[in-house]
Amino acid sequence: MARHRVAALLNAPQSPFELACAAEVFGTAWEDVPARYDFRICAECPGPLRTTAGYTMLVDCGLEALQEADTVIIPGWQPADAPVPSAVTEALRAAHRRGARIAAICTGAFVLAWTGLLDGRRATTHWRQTDRLAAAFPEVTVDPDVLYVDHGDVATSAGTGAGIDLLLHLVRADHGAAHAARIARNMVLPPHRDGSQLQYAAQPAPPRADESLAPLLQWATTQLDTELTVARLAGRAGLSNRTLARRFTEQLGTSPGQWLLGQRLDAARVLLEQTALPVETIANRVGLASAVNLRRHFRARLGTTPGAYRRIFGETR
Repeated sequence: MARHRVAALLNAPQSPFELACAAEVFGTAWEDVPARYDFRICAECPGPLRTTAGYTMLVDCGLEALQEADTVIIPGWQPADAPVPSAVTEALRAAHRRGARIAAICTGAFVLAWTGLLDGRRATTHWRQTDRLAAAFPEVTVDPDVLYVDHGDVATSAGTGAGIDLLLHLVRADHGAAHAARIARNMVLPPHRDGSQLQYAAQPAPPRADESLAPLLQWATTQLDTELTVARLAGRAGLSNRTLARRFTEQLGTSPGQWLLGQRLDAARVLLEQTALPVETIANRVGLASAVNLRRHFRARLGTTPGAYRRIFGETR
């Protein structure tokens, strides 16, 4: 069987970790895994190339390596929103026209966006960069709630860890689940992760409200374990339900009900991380009434279950 040729396109300063992820999946020889890939690195200008770790690596291939690649990996790009040289974008377009698959890890999505190959398509990147990607490339539909997006010819992943998820997914597509599982086992990783990247995102600071809502919001966060309804919020503020909804939209960009649900789920995340309380107890403490209700909203918002979240982030595990 002819080996599948993989080329990683580097740029200074290159993150060694994203590159190492691609090298582990496509370039490492394992005793129990048949060799199916050839792996090489390249850059626009061959020679010494700085890394974000402070050392320099030697790249001996230029963009001509993309002319022979079956898959091109873009293992991150620094700085993320810097213009990409025209020679790089044209080489990527030419590789794509020839039939090469192009996969971007993390901020490598910005490079793919510069080529135009993501126009009219879904894409993702690290959750810290999704807003920036969407603003810079409005023709790209940026999905902040997935680990990766694969269109077959182009693919993007969220952060570095999600890059491994994407690469293993590509191996599954090429050679099946068993082959990908062997690679994952050698890397001491699960062959597939559930959920979305939003479970890893830091809980954002609450939006700033002007004085008309700030006292109400502060009070509401102390009442999550009570029967806290929108009508009760409105009564506390001395407003009608309609006026309260309008002020929430103006000041917070959301509805009272959605804000309240977000507060309950954030409180549940903290309890899952910091305590060993049963899920049923946590659901009651944050005002979601039952474990079933908490699981339903948790999966809808974060793409995973409370139990899976606790296994990853629980401090008492």
